[in-house]
Amino acid sequence: MNPVSIPADFEIGPWRLLRLRGWGAYGVVYQVEHAGLEGPFALKLAIHAWDPRFEREGELLTRLRHPHVPRLQAQGQWTPPGGKVFPYLVMEWVEGVTLYEWAAAHPLTSRQALRLLAQVARALEATHAVQGVHRDVKGGNVLVRSDASVVLMDFGSGHYRGAPKLTHHMPPPGTAQYRSPESLRFQWEWRHDATAHYEAQPADDVYALGMTAYRLVTGRYPPSASRIEEGPEGARLIQTELIPPGEWATACPELEALIRQMVSLDPSRRGSAAEVARALERAARKAGRPADVPITSGPSRARNSKETRMGALRLGGWRLSGLAAALAVLLATGVWWTVEGVPSMAVQSFQEDAATGLADEALSSVEDGGAPAREPGGMGLDMPRKPFPGQSRPPCEKSEAEINGGCWGRLSDVAPPCGARSYEWNRGCYLPVLEPPRPATSAPR
Repeated sequence: MNPVSIPADFEIGPWRLLRLRGWGAYGVVYQVEHAGLEGPFALKLAIHAWDPRFEREGELLTRLRHPHVPRLQAQGQWTPPGGKVFPYLVMEWVEGVTLYEWAAAHPLTSRQALRLLAQVARALEATHAVQGVHRDVKGGNVLVRSDASVVLMDFGSGHYRGAPKLTHHMPPPGTAQYRSPESLRFQWEWRHDATAHYEAQPADDVYALGMTAYRLVTGRYPPSASRIEEGPEGARLIQTELIPPGEWATACPELEALIRQMVSLDPSRRGSAAEVARALERAARKAGRPADVPITSGPSRARNSKETRMGALRLGGWRLSGLAAALAVLLATGVWWTVEGVPSMAVQSFQEDAATGLADEALSSVEDGGAPAREPGGMGLDMPRKPFPGQSRPPCEKSEAEINGGCWGRLSDVAPPCGARSYEWNRGCYLPVLEPPRPATSAPR
Protein backbone atom coordinates (compact mmCIF):
# COMPACT_ATOMS: atom_id res chain seq x y z
CA MET A 1 0.00 0.00 0.00
CA ASN A 2 1.38 3.40 -1.02
CA PRO A 3 1.63 5.99 1.80
CA VAL A 4 0.09 8.67 -0.45
CA SER A 5 -3.00 6.66 -1.42
CA ILE A 6 -4.35 5.21 1.82
CA PRO A 7 -8.18 5.24 1.83
CA ALA A 8 -10.34 6.99 4.40
CA ASP A 9 -11.28 5.02 7.54
CA PHE A 10 -8.03 3.06 7.35
CA GLU A 11 -6.27 2.79 10.70
CA ILE A 12 -2.59 3.39 11.34
CA GLY A 13 -2.09 2.20 14.88
CA PRO A 14 -4.82 3.86 16.98
CA TRP A 15 -5.30 6.65 14.43
CA ARG A 16 -8.20 6.51 11.96
CA LEU A 17 -7.67 8.40 8.72
CA LEU A 18 -10.33 10.95 7.82
CA ARG A 19 -8.95 12.65 4.72
CA LEU A 20 -5.79 13.52 2.84
CA ARG A 21 -4.45 17.01 3.58
CA GLY A 22 -1.47 17.13 1.20
CA TRP A 23 2.04 15.87 0.59
CA GLY A 24 5.56 16.98 -0.18
CA ALA A 25 8.88 15.42 -1.13
CA TYR A 26 9.20 13.34 2.03
CA GLY A 27 5.87 13.12 3.80
CA VAL A 28 2.11 12.94 3.34
CA VAL A 29 -0.32 14.51 5.82
CA TYR A 30 -3.69 13.04 6.77
CA GLN A 31 -6.35 14.37 9.07
CA VAL A 32 -6.96 11.67 11.69
CA GLU A 33 -8.88 11.01 14.87
CA HIS A 34 -8.29 8.90 17.98
CA ALA A 35 -11.02 7.29 20.06
CA GLY A 36 -11.14 8.98 23.44
CA LEU A 37 -9.08 12.02 22.43
CA GLU A 38 -10.47 15.37 21.37
CA GLY A 39 -9.30 15.99 17.83
CA PRO A 40 -8.84 16.03 14.97
CA PHE A 41 -5.09 15.62 14.57
CA ALA A 42 -2.59 15.73 11.72
CA LEU A 43 -0.68 12.52 10.96
CA LYS A 44 2.45 13.06 8.90
CA LEU A 45 3.54 9.78 7.33
CA ALA A 46 6.91 9.17 5.67
CA ILE A 47 6.85 8.50 1.94
CA HIS A 48 10.20 6.70 2.14
CA ALA A 49 10.65 3.68 4.41
CA TRP A 50 12.83 4.18 7.49
CA ASP A 51 13.20 7.90 6.76
CA PRO A 52 15.44 9.26 9.56
CA ARG A 53 14.13 12.81 9.07
CA PHE A 54 11.05 11.89 11.09
CA GLU A 55 13.04 10.95 14.17
CA ARG A 56 14.92 14.23 13.94
CA GLU A 57 11.74 16.26 13.41
CA GLY A 58 10.03 14.49 16.30
CA GLU A 59 12.93 15.19 18.64
CA LEU A 60 12.96 18.87 17.71
CA LEU A 61 9.19 19.20 18.21
CA THR A 62 9.48 17.40 21.55
CA ARG A 63 11.74 20.21 22.73
CA LEU A 64 9.28 22.90 21.65
CA ARG A 65 6.22 24.07 23.56
CA HIS A 66 5.03 27.27 21.94
CA PRO A 67 1.68 28.65 20.74
CA HIS A 68 3.09 29.33 17.27
CA VAL A 69 4.56 25.83 16.79
CA PRO A 70 2.40 22.69 16.25
CA ARG A 71 2.23 20.52 19.37
CA LEU A 72 3.57 16.99 18.94
CA GLN A 73 1.02 14.41 20.11
CA ALA A 74 2.64 11.07 19.29
CA GLN A 75 5.24 9.22 17.23
CA GLY A 76 5.05 5.75 15.73
CA GLN A 77 5.75 3.40 12.86
CA TRP A 78 3.46 1.85 10.26
CA THR A 79 4.33 -1.51 8.70
CA PRO A 80 2.08 -2.35 5.72
CA PRO A 81 2.15 -5.75 3.98
CA GLY A 82 5.61 -6.18 2.51
CA GLY A 83 7.59 -5.48 5.65
CA LYS A 84 8.72 -1.90 5.01
CA VAL A 85 8.52 0.43 8.00
CA PHE A 86 7.25 4.00 7.58
CA PRO A 87 7.67 6.36 10.55
CA TYR A 88 4.98 8.91 11.35
CA LEU A 89 4.33 11.89 13.59
CA VAL A 90 0.99 13.01 15.01
CA MET A 91 0.51 16.70 15.76
CA GLU A 92 -2.30 19.05 16.63
CA TRP A 93 -4.52 19.88 13.67
CA VAL A 94 -4.03 23.47 12.54
CA GLU A 95 -6.96 24.85 10.56
CA GLY A 96 -5.85 27.72 8.38
CA VAL A 97 -4.46 28.92 5.07
CA THR A 98 -0.90 29.72 4.10
CA LEU A 99 0.44 33.19 4.79
CA TYR A 100 0.53 34.12 1.10
CA GLU A 101 -3.00 32.82 0.52
CA TRP A 102 -4.23 34.80 3.50
CA ALA A 103 -2.63 37.99 2.18
CA ALA A 104 -4.10 37.43 -1.28
CA ALA A 105 -7.60 37.22 0.22
CA HIS A 106 -7.30 40.33 2.43
CA PRO A 107 -6.41 44.00 1.83
CA LEU A 108 -3.13 43.60 3.74
CA THR A 109 -1.89 46.59 5.74
CA SER A 110 1.61 47.13 7.08
CA ARG A 111 0.35 46.79 10.65
CA GLN A 112 -1.22 43.42 9.87
CA ALA A 113 2.00 42.26 8.22
CA LEU A 114 4.02 43.38 11.25
CA ARG A 115 1.78 41.41 13.60
CA LEU A 116 1.84 38.27 11.48
CA LEU A 117 5.60 38.34 11.02
CA ALA A 118 6.17 38.97 14.72
CA GLN A 119 4.42 35.70 15.53
CA VAL A 120 6.65 33.79 13.13
CA ALA A 121 9.68 35.47 14.69
CA ARG A 122 8.50 34.31 18.13
CA ALA A 123 8.27 30.74 16.83
CA LEU A 124 11.84 31.04 15.57
CA GLU A 125 12.94 32.51 18.88
CA ALA A 126 11.61 29.39 20.64
CA THR A 127 13.29 27.12 18.08
CA HIS A 128 16.65 28.82 18.43
CA ALA A 129 16.36 28.75 22.23
CA VAL A 130 16.48 24.93 22.14
CA GLN A 131 19.52 25.07 19.81
CA GLY A 132 17.44 24.27 16.76
CA VAL A 133 17.00 25.81 13.32
CA HIS A 134 13.99 25.47 11.02
CA ARG A 135 15.88 25.74 7.69
CA ASP A 136 12.75 26.15 5.53
CA VAL A 137 10.98 29.31 6.70
CA LYS A 138 8.63 30.61 3.99
CA GLY A 139 5.05 31.72 3.57
CA GLY A 140 3.98 28.27 2.43
CA ASN A 141 5.07 26.87 5.80
CA VAL A 142 3.13 29.44 7.83
CA LEU A 143 -0.56 28.82 8.46
CA VAL A 144 -2.87 31.68 9.44
CA ARG A 145 -5.94 30.79 11.49
CA SER A 146 -9.28 32.58 11.27
CA ASP A 147 -8.32 34.73 14.28
CA ALA A 148 -5.12 35.90 12.50
CA SER A 149 -2.87 33.85 14.77
CA VAL A 150 -0.12 31.97 12.95
CA VAL A 151 1.66 28.65 13.30
CA LEU A 152 5.07 27.87 11.81
CA MET A 153 4.70 24.44 10.20
CA ASP A 154 6.85 21.69 8.69
CA PHE A 155 9.95 21.16 10.80
CA GLY A 156 10.97 18.30 8.49
CA SER A 157 14.05 20.21 7.34
CA GLY A 158 14.80 21.30 10.90
CA HIS A 159 18.00 20.53 12.74
CA TYR A 160 19.28 20.84 16.28
CA ARG A 161 22.71 20.77 17.84
CA GLY A 162 23.92 17.21 18.16
CA ALA A 163 21.47 15.77 15.63
CA PRO A 164 22.92 13.33 13.09
CA LYS A 165 23.82 14.79 9.71
CA LEU A 166 21.37 13.49 7.11
CA THR A 167 22.24 15.64 4.07
CA HIS A 168 25.53 14.61 2.51
CA HIS A 169 25.43 16.69 -0.66
CA MET A 170 24.76 20.18 -1.94
CA PRO A 171 22.56 22.17 -1.59
CA PRO A 172 21.52 22.34 2.07
CA PRO A 173 17.85 21.71 2.94
CA GLY A 174 15.42 24.52 2.22
CA THR A 175 13.89 26.43 -0.67
CA ALA A 176 16.13 28.19 -3.19
CA GLN A 177 14.59 31.68 -3.01
CA TYR A 178 14.97 31.79 0.78
CA ARG A 179 18.58 30.68 1.11
CA SER A 180 20.86 33.21 2.74
CA PRO A 181 23.77 34.90 0.97
CA GLU A 182 26.22 33.06 3.23
CA SER A 183 24.64 29.74 2.22
CA LEU A 184 25.03 30.59 -1.47
CA ARG A 185 28.60 31.75 -0.84
CA PHE A 186 29.41 28.45 0.87
CA GLN A 187 27.99 26.54 -2.10
CA TRP A 188 30.11 28.60 -4.47
CA GLU A 189 33.32 28.23 -2.47
CA TRP A 190 32.81 24.48 -2.06
CA ARG A 191 31.30 23.86 -5.50
CA HIS A 192 33.97 21.27 -6.33
CA ASP A 193 33.13 19.18 -3.26
CA ALA A 194 29.62 17.71 -3.54
CA THR A 195 29.92 16.29 -0.01
CA ALA A 196 30.56 19.66 1.67
CA HIS A 197 28.08 20.35 4.47
CA TYR A 198 26.68 23.80 5.23
CA GLU A 199 25.83 24.29 8.90
CA ALA A 200 22.72 26.49 9.02
CA GLN A 201 22.60 29.14 11.73
CA PRO A 202 19.76 31.14 13.33
CA ALA A 203 20.74 34.01 11.01
CA ASP A 204 19.69 31.84 8.05
CA ASP A 205 16.19 31.53 9.52
CA VAL A 206 16.03 35.29 10.09
CA TYR A 207 17.04 35.90 6.47
CA ALA A 208 14.33 33.49 5.29
CA LEU A 209 11.81 35.35 7.46
CA GLY A 210 12.93 38.57 5.79
CA MET A 211 12.47 37.04 2.35
CA THR A 212 9.03 35.82 3.44
CA ALA A 213 8.21 39.37 4.50
CA TYR A 214 9.55 40.71 1.19
CA ARG A 215 7.26 38.47 -0.83
CA LEU A 216 4.33 39.02 1.54
CA VAL A 217 4.56 42.79 1.05
CA THR A 218 5.54 43.00 -2.63
CA GLY A 219 3.92 39.85 -4.03
CA ARG A 220 7.21 38.84 -5.64
CA TYR A 221 10.73 37.68 -4.98
CA PRO A 222 13.46 40.26 -5.60
CA PRO A 223 15.86 39.82 -8.51
CA SER A 224 18.86 37.77 -7.47
CA ALA A 225 21.61 39.76 -5.75
CA SER A 226 24.18 37.00 -6.38
CA ARG A 227 25.92 36.80 -9.72
CA ILE A 228 29.03 35.36 -11.33
CA GLU A 229 31.65 37.70 -12.75
CA GLU A 230 34.44 36.39 -14.95
CA GLY A 231 37.66 38.35 -15.17
CA PRO A 232 41.36 37.82 -15.87
CA GLU A 233 41.77 35.77 -12.68
CA GLY A 234 38.74 33.57 -13.29
CA ALA A 235 35.14 33.50 -12.14
CA ARG A 236 34.06 34.85 -8.78
CA LEU A 237 30.81 35.25 -6.91
CA ILE A 238 29.58 38.82 -6.43
CA GLN A 239 26.90 39.53 -3.82
CA THR A 240 25.11 42.83 -3.22
CA GLU A 241 22.18 44.01 -1.12
CA LEU A 242 18.70 43.27 -2.47
CA ILE A 243 16.58 45.92 -4.14
CA PRO A 244 14.59 47.57 -1.31
CA PRO A 245 10.98 46.38 -1.09
CA GLY A 246 9.87 50.03 -1.24
CA GLU A 247 10.68 50.02 -4.94
CA TRP A 248 7.91 47.47 -5.49
CA ALA A 249 5.32 48.22 -2.81
CA THR A 250 4.01 50.94 -0.48
CA ALA A 251 4.79 49.46 2.93
CA CYS A 252 5.14 51.80 5.90
CA PRO A 253 8.72 52.96 6.69
CA GLU A 254 8.96 50.84 9.84
CA LEU A 255 8.09 47.62 8.00
CA GLU A 256 10.40 48.36 5.08
CA ALA A 257 13.29 49.09 7.43
CA LEU A 258 12.81 45.80 9.25
CA ILE A 259 12.60 43.82 6.02
CA ARG A 260 15.84 45.40 4.81
CA GLN A 261 17.43 44.55 8.16
CA MET A 262 16.37 40.89 8.00
CA VAL A 263 17.70 40.38 4.45
CA SER A 264 20.96 42.20 5.10
CA LEU A 265 24.02 40.77 3.40
CA ASP A 266 25.78 40.84 6.79
CA PRO A 267 24.28 38.21 9.15
CA SER A 268 25.32 40.20 12.22
CA ARG A 269 23.09 43.11 11.13
CA ARG A 270 19.92 41.03 10.92
CA GLY A 271 19.46 40.64 14.65
CA SER A 272 18.35 37.55 16.53
CA ALA A 273 14.83 36.18 16.15
CA ALA A 274 14.01 37.57 19.60
CA GLU A 275 15.28 41.03 18.66
CA VAL A 276 13.38 40.95 15.38
CA ALA A 277 10.20 39.84 17.15
CA ARG A 278 10.43 42.71 19.63
CA ALA A 279 11.10 45.21 16.84
CA LEU A 280 8.14 43.95 14.80
CA GLU A 281 5.82 44.07 17.82
CA ARG A 282 7.01 47.55 18.73
CA ALA A 283 6.48 48.79 15.18
CA ALA A 284 3.00 47.25 15.10
CA ARG A 285 2.12 49.22 18.26
CA LYS A 286 3.74 52.54 17.46
CA ALA A 287 3.60 52.94 13.68
CA GLY A 288 1.48 55.85 12.53
CA ARG A 289 -1.55 56.04 10.26
CA PRO A 290 0.34 54.97 7.09
CA ALA A 291 0.61 51.49 8.64
CA ASP A 292 -3.17 51.11 8.35
CA VAL A 293 -3.31 51.88 4.62
CA PRO A 294 -3.57 48.75 2.42
CA ILE A 295 -0.27 47.91 0.76
CA THR A 296 -0.18 48.33 -3.01
CA SER A 297 2.47 46.89 -5.30
CA GLY A 298 3.60 47.38 -8.87
CA PRO A 299 6.65 47.45 -11.15
CA SER A 300 9.92 48.88 -9.89
CA ARG A 301 10.04 52.65 -10.02
CA ALA A 302 13.78 53.17 -9.75
CA ARG A 303 15.58 50.43 -11.70
CA ASN A 304 15.60 49.75 -15.41
CA SER A 305 14.20 46.38 -16.42
CA LYS A 306 17.42 45.09 -17.97
CA GLU A 307 19.23 45.54 -14.65
CA THR A 308 16.57 43.90 -12.51
CA ARG A 309 15.55 40.89 -14.58
CA MET A 310 18.55 38.67 -13.87
CA GLY A 311 20.95 40.71 -11.78
CA ALA A 312 23.11 42.17 -14.59
CA LEU A 313 24.88 39.02 -15.75
CA ARG A 314 27.22 40.97 -18.04
CA LEU A 315 29.65 43.12 -16.08
CA GLY A 316 32.88 45.04 -16.56
CA GLY A 317 33.16 44.14 -20.24
CA TRP A 318 33.54 40.46 -19.44
CA ARG A 319 31.03 38.13 -21.05
CA LEU A 320 30.32 35.05 -18.95
CA SER A 321 31.34 31.81 -20.60
CA GLY A 322 31.77 28.13 -19.92
CA LEU A 323 31.28 27.01 -16.34
CA ALA A 324 30.83 30.58 -15.08
CA ALA A 325 27.94 31.09 -17.47
CA ALA A 326 26.35 27.83 -16.41
CA LEU A 327 26.65 28.77 -12.75
CA ALA A 328 25.22 32.21 -13.50
CA VAL A 329 22.14 30.60 -14.98
CA LEU A 330 21.87 28.31 -11.98
CA LEU A 331 21.93 31.32 -9.68
CA ALA A 332 19.38 33.13 -11.81
CA THR A 333 16.99 30.19 -12.05
CA GLY A 334 17.37 28.84 -8.53
CA VAL A 335 18.73 25.47 -9.72
CA TRP A 336 22.00 24.31 -8.10
CA TRP A 337 23.21 20.77 -7.57
CA THR A 338 19.68 19.52 -6.89
CA VAL A 339 16.23 20.98 -6.53
CA GLU A 340 14.46 19.56 -3.51
CA GLY A 341 11.11 17.98 -4.26
CA VAL A 342 12.12 17.27 -7.88
CA PRO A 343 14.71 14.48 -7.50
CA SER A 344 15.17 13.99 -11.25
CA MET A 345 16.51 17.52 -11.61
CA ALA A 346 19.98 16.72 -10.26
CA VAL A 347 22.55 18.94 -11.96
CA GLN A 348 25.75 17.87 -10.23
CA SER A 349 27.78 18.79 -13.30
CA PHE A 350 27.26 20.09 -16.81
CA GLN A 351 28.55 19.36 -20.25
CA GLU A 352 30.39 22.44 -21.42
CA ASP A 353 28.45 22.79 -24.68
CA ALA A 354 25.00 22.29 -23.16
CA ALA A 355 25.67 24.59 -20.24
CA THR A 356 27.10 27.31 -22.43
CA GLY A 357 24.15 27.10 -24.80
CA LEU A 358 21.68 27.45 -21.96
CA ALA A 359 23.63 30.34 -20.48
CA ASP A 360 23.97 32.14 -23.81
CA GLU A 361 20.23 31.85 -24.44
CA ALA A 362 19.47 33.29 -21.02
CA LEU A 363 22.06 36.03 -21.41
CA SER A 364 20.88 37.03 -24.87
CA SER A 365 17.32 37.33 -23.63
CA VAL A 366 18.53 39.81 -21.02
CA GLU A 367 20.74 41.79 -23.33
CA ASP A 368 18.08 42.04 -26.02
CA GLY A 369 15.33 42.98 -23.60
CA GLY A 370 13.53 39.78 -24.54
CA ALA A 371 12.93 38.22 -21.15
CA PRO A 372 9.53 36.54 -20.90
CA ALA A 373 6.75 38.80 -19.67
CA ARG A 374 5.37 38.23 -16.19
CA GLU A 375 1.81 38.17 -15.03
CA PRO A 376 0.65 41.38 -13.32
CA GLY A 377 1.52 41.27 -9.64
CA GLY A 378 3.59 38.11 -10.00
CA MET A 379 7.12 37.05 -10.86
CA GLY A 380 6.62 33.72 -12.66
CA LEU A 381 8.30 33.45 -16.05
CA ASP A 382 6.23 32.46 -19.07
CA MET A 383 6.83 28.91 -20.29
CA PRO A 384 9.22 28.95 -23.29
CA ARG A 385 7.89 27.63 -26.60
CA LYS A 386 10.74 25.12 -27.01
CA PRO A 387 13.17 23.28 -24.70
CA PHE A 388 16.38 24.89 -23.50
CA PRO A 389 19.69 23.52 -24.77
CA GLY A 390 20.65 20.67 -22.47
CA GLN A 391 17.09 20.14 -21.23
CA SER A 392 15.69 16.60 -21.07
CA ARG A 393 13.33 15.63 -23.90
CA PRO A 394 10.49 13.07 -23.89
CA PRO A 395 9.96 10.38 -22.83
CA CYS A 396 9.98 12.07 -19.43
CA GLU A 397 10.08 10.36 -16.03
CA LYS A 398 6.80 9.67 -14.22
CA SER A 399 7.48 12.52 -11.78
CA GLU A 400 8.01 15.00 -14.65
CA ALA A 401 5.68 16.86 -17.00
CA GLU A 402 6.08 17.07 -20.78
CA ILE A 403 5.58 20.69 -21.85
CA ASN A 404 6.39 22.17 -25.27
CA GLY A 405 8.75 19.34 -26.15
CA GLY A 406 10.74 19.36 -22.90
CA CYS A 407 10.66 17.68 -19.49
CA TRP A 408 9.77 19.87 -16.51
CA GLY A 409 9.60 19.32 -12.75
CA ARG A 410 6.77 20.89 -10.79
CA LEU A 411 7.63 22.60 -7.50
CA SER A 412 5.31 20.85 -5.08
CA ASP A 413 5.36 23.57 -2.41
CA VAL A 414 5.06 26.64 -4.66
CA ALA A 415 1.91 28.00 -6.30
CA PRO A 416 1.48 30.98 -8.65
CA PRO A 417 2.52 33.73 -8.50
CA CYS A 418 5.78 31.86 -9.07
CA GLY A 419 9.17 33.19 -8.08
CA ALA A 420 11.57 35.04 -10.34
CA ARG A 421 13.40 31.75 -11.00
CA SER A 422 10.57 29.41 -12.01
CA TYR A 423 8.14 29.14 -14.91
CA GLU A 424 4.36 29.27 -14.66
CA TRP A 425 2.22 26.72 -16.49
CA ASN A 426 -1.34 25.50 -15.96
CA ARG A 427 -1.59 26.89 -12.41
CA GLY A 428 1.76 25.42 -11.36
CA CYS A 429 5.41 26.50 -11.03
CA TYR A 430 8.06 24.51 -12.91
CA LEU A 431 11.82 24.25 -13.42
CA PRO A 432 13.49 22.59 -16.44
CA VAL A 433 14.86 19.07 -16.02
CA LEU A 434 18.46 19.04 -17.24
CA GLU A 435 20.14 16.05 -18.83
CA PRO A 436 22.90 14.45 -16.71
CA PRO A 437 26.39 14.59 -18.23
CA ARG A 438 27.38 11.77 -20.57
CA PRO A 439 30.03 9.42 -19.15
CA ALA A 440 33.53 9.90 -20.50
CA THR A 441 34.41 7.62 -23.43
CA SER A 442 38.14 7.63 -22.67
CA ALA A 443 40.30 7.64 -19.58
CA PRO A 444 41.52 11.02 -18.34
CA ARG A 445 45.00 11.99 -19.44
